Amino acid sequence: MKYLILVTLIACSVQGIAQPTKPLAVPLVNQAGYNRGEAKRFVCYEAADGTPFQIIRQSDKAVVFNGTIRDRAGVFSAFNPPKGQTEYIISVKGREPSVPFRIADHLIEGISSKLAYDFFVDVRGSEDPVHSNEAKVYGGGPSRDQGSYGLETTFETLFYASNPALFDRWTTELGDKKTADLIDLILWHGEFAYHHVDYNGPVANRHGTLGYEGQPRMTYDYWNTLDQLAAVCAGYHSFLKPYLPRETYLKYRNECRKRWQAYDRHKVVRYWTYSTKWVDEGFQEFNEMGNAFGQSVFSNLYMYLSEKEETDGQPEQYLRWAQESAEDIIKNWDFNNPRHMWWIRNAEHITPQALAFFLLVAPDKAPNGTREKLMAWRDHMKQKTANFWQYRVHSDTEWAHPRTKELGGAPALGGSMFAVAHLLGDRELRDIGWSQVNFVFGLNPIGAHLSNKSADRLAINGYWDGVEYGWPRSHPNGYGMLGKVRGTLDGTPLDAQFPRPGQLVATDKSTEGQVDHIGQNAYATEGWAISNRGWMATLTFAPLGTQSVRILDKQGKKPLKMVKAGASVRLELKAALNLDPAKVESGWVLVQLDENDPVNVAVQETGPDSGIFTTLYALPSGGTKQLKVSYGYWGLGSLATCTIR
Repeated sequence: MKYLILVTLIACSVQGIAQPTKPLAVPLVNQAGYNRGEAKRFVCYEAADGTPFQIIRQSDKAVVFNGTIRDRAGVFSAFNPPKGQTEYIISVKGREPSVPFRIADHLIEGISSKLAYDFFVDVRGSEDPVHSNEAKVYGGGPSRDQGSYGLETTFETLFYASNPALFDRWTTELGDKKTADLIDLILWHGEFAYHHVDYNGPVANRHGTLGYEGQPRMTYDYWNTLDQLAAVCAGYHSFLKPYLPRETYLKYRNECRKRWQAYDRHKVVRYWTYSTKWVDEGFQEFNEMGNAFGQSVFSNLYMYLSEKEETDGQPEQYLRWAQESAEDIIKNWDFNNPRHMWWIRNAEHITPQALAFFLLVAPDKAPNGTREKLMAWRDHMKQKTANFWQYRVHSDTEWAHPRTKELGGAPALGGSMFAVAHLLGDRELRDIGWSQVNFVFGLNPIGAHLSNKSADRLAINGYWDGVEYGWPRSHPNGYGMLGKVRGTLDGTPLDAQFPRPGQLVATDKSTEGQVDHIGQNAYATEGWAISNRGWMATLTFAPLGTQSVRILDKQGKKPLKMVKAGASVRLELKAALNLDPAKVESGWVLVQLDENDPVNVAVQETGPDSGIFTTLYALPSGGTKQLKVSYGYWGLGSLATCTIR
């Protein structure tokens, strides 16, 4: 393709990644590709309605799909080729073709999941969670450029719970060195939180102060350490027990129980941060600094899950606090109040995901109106994404923020849509969620992935496979020092860069880094750990509804609800575990007989790129009444049961 390497990009990008000379004139696609069986679309802004397009297989130039552009976009969701290694392009007559892309089983989860937690490995302020030096870490938190409000364990545990066998792939990557895998990373963050539950010492300069208006100000956001510990406590009973000594867990649990109300963890918190940033100056009802709307739903549900497993536990107390927090959301969450929505940027995704988590993990205990509130949010989001990008706009006149990036927006919004779509059975909302993922991967006005494709990141396997064009600018040496951090997101288009039908695209040179619509520049300050958290949440909820467990007859043909003792059954798992289309891969399911402790049973892919994992399992000859087979935790997985007679 006839692309130019622009001088401006060479000056501001580590390796001067080439960009399309005019992205809006070519078909813009998800550069890596699309998940088989999911929504697929591209945008060609300058193509008229009725313009035909073709999908061409790169290997032999065969036309494999025909379609027509409507409202500047082409849809090819029905195209689901069986071979995940094949590359395709979009061809529109008279225009340059799109970049190549693939269509494969759970492709996005496969190329993104490791990078999602690698980021949090790399961005730690210290390798020692106990004796870290907060004064040298901007914000004083476990991750550089943020305090304890990053809620790493809240979302790392969710990530693991959604697809646990996947993370076995990388446990030996660094030998015996800790934090090589997701379990180690969760434990590291748990230790950091435990050793900082009352830390309020000096930290580097931050944009604001902490505490309620009119009360003594805090230096460090230590209250959020309890939210992190609560997630680890819940994980202990579900999947961390083999790795977390009980005495350590009990120390975590004791700190939570002792300080919960003193730190106001039992309620929705408002007006706890005074910000001096121009983007959110003053006291805000909610923001990204650890008082997000919905945060208390997560933390109290985690404590509920932990406490109900303990003989001296108080699960009902935490459940009631979770219900009260959810009732606050149901009553007060105002979609037309930007301070409840896009204004709080990186914290916005927590609100719908918290209500969704309640319905996933304890559906019979969620307050009345929980589902209805999510339905109303769904309707609002459909209205706000009714444009050819399927991008969530602020208003009719402002599509995105005019001065600052929105890395807490599109990367996290997909996860919220996936979670809510699963609960409501809404395929349209799920499809719109995939458009948010596409936006991250280059289906946006800049035609670039939201992460800068630098030589430093490529050298450490820190970039996404299959992405040709990364974000043209980066800010590698800011407070977080994210230039050499794997999987960092760097920027998003500003308002002026979104073309509107019937008007010219503005080029505002008044803001440093402002970009015009042909990709000659791109705004980027620095990526932020809290922004990557939202992207990890999207990957967490993406597999919802696509993973399943079944108990079948020995031949693997008939689902069973009843089986004879001593017989052999075939256990079947469909999950986002098919990372390499050329290999037969493996996974595991949990098998539980009656009320015995569940055990891991290995399953193997039926063939390269099948995405179906099975094994034969022999039932005991007598005395057992029920077989349960499950995958995933906390309502994020799948369960099958069978009576034994």
